[in-house]
Amino acid sequence: MLNLKRLALLFCLLALNQVAFSQLGFSHELGVIAGPVEFRSDFGSRNEEATNLGNSGIGIGIIHYISFAYSADCNCYTTDTYFNDHFKLRSEVSWNRTRLDHHGFWVQSDKVSIQADQLRAHSGVAENFDIGMQLEYFPLSIRSFQAFAYRIAPFVSLGAHYTTYSPKAKTTFANPNPNAYGNIYDPSNFYSYWFDPQTYTPGVDPYPISEQSGSDWSVVASVGFRYKLTKLSDLMLDLRWQYYFSDWIDGLNHNWRNFDRYNDWLVWLNFGYVLYL
Repeated sequence: MLNLKRLALLFCLLALNQVAFSQLGFSHELGVIAGPVEFRSDFGSRNEEATNLGNSGIGIGIIHYISFAYSADCNCYTTDTYFNDHFKLRSEVSWNRTRLDHHGFWVQSDKVSIQADQLRAHSGVAENFDIGMQLEYFPLSIRSFQAFAYRIAPFVSLGAHYTTYSPKAKTTFANPNPNAYGNIYDPSNFYSYWFDPQTYTPGVDPYPISEQSGSDWSVVASVGFRYKLTKLSDLMLDLRWQYYFSDWIDGLNHNWRNFDRYNDWLVWLNFGYVLYL
């Protein structure tokens, strides 16, 4: 129910944004996107393909464009400036979900220690709702693309998104002497290098596992292209890199042997369909 309320709020914000820009007379485009997500987090061995491919999920979204090249008021092109002919403003509401497990060197079949079993037993879910904007730059003329001078229009983009995250965590590790904190909140159920179970003090020492929902900002950059399908529709391929300003997006924030960790980030290859309104 909480996620549905968030989604409804994001849709309302996107609708308000479209109404605001409509008053300025710019033309609009509406589309949908979907595709696989690789979530790069504290789960698994960093920079190993087993982790990158194993911790993959799905993302979907609704996108809205403001085109400065065409005016909806007069059904005509706007003033021929470089900005109008090469930039679009993209708004987006999206959702992504990835199941997370530990992969790579530390959980290989030849690792038979208790710590390896603790890593194998630990899993999580990263689930995020996004709303944000990106400014897209088209090196080729938007007007010429619209007139079928060429069928493919590459672009790059940069922007910021506001993310609400709802991570999940669990472990199937059977601690023979569980304490009152349960499976997730019993530090002896998890990899000991993240903290010392013998000296850990609940409420005082930082605990690396969390199912606490929250929100934070992220920076988004992408590269892709559009394919002119019809006069009023395009297909789109977009490869996105999204970096979060938090390390809690995945529900795991450990300090491996007292070294600082990277914040969470993802790579999303999405396929889209865009309709000119």
